[in-house]
Parts: sequence; C-alpha cells; structure tokens
Amino acid sequence: QVQLVESGGGLVQAGGSLRLSCAASGSIPILYAMGWYRQAPGKQRELVARSFSGGSTNYADSVKGRFSISRDNAKNTVYLQMNNLQPEDTAAYYCNVHEMRVNGMDYWGKGTLVTVSS
Repeated sequence: QVQLVESGGGLVQAGGSLRLSCAASGSIPILYAMGWYRQAPGKQRELVARSFSGGSTNYADSVKGRFSISRDNAKNTVYLQMNNLQPEDTAAYYCNVHEMRVNGMDYWGKGTLVTVSS
C-alpha cells in the first residue's frame, strides 16, 4: 500500500499562486508516475499534471504555461507550482501514484481544496 499526504491548498485571488505538495510513503513502486488530478463541483476528475519515473511530464492543455510539476525522488514527493490562478482552477486537487506496469495500481490522496476568487 502507498499512503499519500497532500498539503498547500487554500484560498487565493485570481492571478495569485499556490504550491501543492504530496508526500508518498509505504510500499513505493519501483516505476511509477506521480501527479495531480482535480475535480470541480459537478464535473469529472481530470488530469492536471503528471511526472514519470524517467523524468518526462505531461500537462492538461488548460494549465500549460501556468502550472509546473516537479518531483523529488529521494523524498518520494511531488510538487505542483500553480501560477496565474483563475477561478476555473477552483477544485479539489488529488495526488495520484500510478504503478507503471501491466495492471498497475492507482493510489489516491484525500485531496486538498483550491479556491480562486475573482
């Protein structure tokens, strides 16, 4: 099992910044992707950004150029720097670890709320 603990959410005005952190512990897979998803009220959960063991990353089109994901493998921690936040970024943000193997498991954090006021 993998446990994920998120931090860094909060309330910010449009144009502001926040940094989310997620620390993983437990039985960390050898190869895994670690990233962030978000879910706004009444909407499906969507990928925000993801970092792979080999170093590559991918982002949702809606956050490209504003958000940046980084990863500290020694600490099993992933960060999401969010700049120029907009009201449409308001959502619960969930940390995810996905095992990079056939039928790999997905692990989820409890979520942290980000609210952007206009």
